[in-house]
Amino acid sequence: MRRLHFYAGILVAPFLLIAAVSGALYAVAPTLENIVYSSYLHTDSRGTVKPLAEQVSAAAQSRPDLTVSAVRPSVNDGDTTRVLFDDPGLGESERLAVFVDPVTARPVGELVSYGSSGALPLRTWISSLHRNLHLGEPGRLYSELAASWLWVIALGGLILWVSRYRRGNGRTRLLTIDRSSRGRNRTLNWHGAMGIWIVVGLVFLSATGLTWSRYAGENVSEVRSALQWTTPTLDTTLPGAAVAAPGSVGHEGHDGHTSSPTVVDPAGTDASITRLDDVLAAARAAGIDGKVEVAIPESSDAAFTVTQTREAWQFSPNSVAVDGATDANVDESWFADWPLAAKLTTWGIALHMGVLFGLVSQIALFVLAVVLVAIIIRGYQMWWQRRPRRGGAPVGSPPRRGGLRQLPIPAIVGVLVVAVAVGWFIPLLGLSLAAFVLVDVLIGAGKALQRRQT
Repeated sequence: MRRLHFYAGILVAPFLLIAAVSGALYAVAPTLENIVYSSYLHTDSRGTVKPLAEQVSAAAQSRPDLTVSAVRPSVNDGDTTRVLFDDPGLGESERLAVFVDPVTARPVGELVSYGSSGALPLRTWISSLHRNLHLGEPGRLYSELAASWLWVIALGGLILWVSRYRRGNGRTRLLTIDRSSRGRNRTLNWHGAMGIWIVVGLVFLSATGLTWSRYAGENVSEVRSALQWTTPTLDTTLPGAAVAAPGSVGHEGHDGHTSSPTVVDPAGTDASITRLDDVLAAARAAGIDGKVEVAIPESSDAAFTVTQTREAWQFSPNSVAVDGATDANVDESWFADWPLAAKLTTWGIALHMGVLFGLVSQIALFVLAVVLVAIIIRGYQMWWQRRPRRGGAPVGSPPRRGGLRQLPIPAIVGVLVVAVAVGWFIPLLGLSLAAFVLVDVLIGAGKALQRRQT
């Protein structure tokens, strides 16, 4: 375990360091976004709010070249209404957002909005940095490798530190730093004690991060589908319609959105805009409160969808499909009826993004990332302090090998079976672990050959 922790710490820690620094920025991105784009998100106008249809029409007139796909009405005094347009010139999961003063029904500006979270350019840039270093799909391998190993390193460190504490017979500390110690012992004490405090958070970040990953994420999705743990979707097909229009409640976080179909009939769009106030009123009457996104259907045989958006202290993103002609509810999706796994996934993603508890969760994630950076630095410091004082290698040598071979045969088989199973489910972990073993074997063979020659 010590040897695995050592190799993973040395070789994977640089990826964790990048993920931690970018993750710290991403944790506070919602607050930064609110400050940087305050003039878009808020207005000084006070008074009677114009009908939603009038606000959306004003935005549509400012961008006659685009088609309205959804709207996020203002809820609180001083907030703007966000009208979303499908723009073929934008990237995947991006929409153009026109911000409208709800009191004057005048547009105050426009920005690109990303995904179901409605991230604006600054948060989108930080998100891409954290997810793929702005390198696209190839860059996602870095974050998946970091998330794949984070839980292994964290739990391995926990086992090693608790074992050291038990061997110390009361002379070592578990949760606090021994300031009387010096040199490498003090560095080790700092590294271990701080690791204990954040180990649960690290495992949580690893688990939720893997749900967004390329390869392990696909395996997670397959398991959820097989166990029927997936998020329920709305049926937006109107009575008598031949084909269902797309509509679902998404949990994409970093990636995309699924609740905003493209409108293909401009005349139909104008008619749909006039129905927005009635549709929203019907959804409110059904129990959909708070901040919502109203998605306009792509054709007359599909319903509007009204979905609660991901906001601070929003624990139950409910949604409803409304017939624009009759204001009748076509379908409903209540969070209380979701499978437990779907609920946990939704909460986990919102917490990972720093949204679930607002500023509280943002501060907690920021501190968690900063402590992780400090722990990684202390780990490299121990490696340096472990180096021979006179001659030899410039850095510390790995812990001695052979621990696995000393186990009983059934235990060795059990370890190998678990390693293969975990490596299959988390492919980048399995491949990199195999590479570590191969490198270790080659180093051991090289040293053995050198000893024979001397």
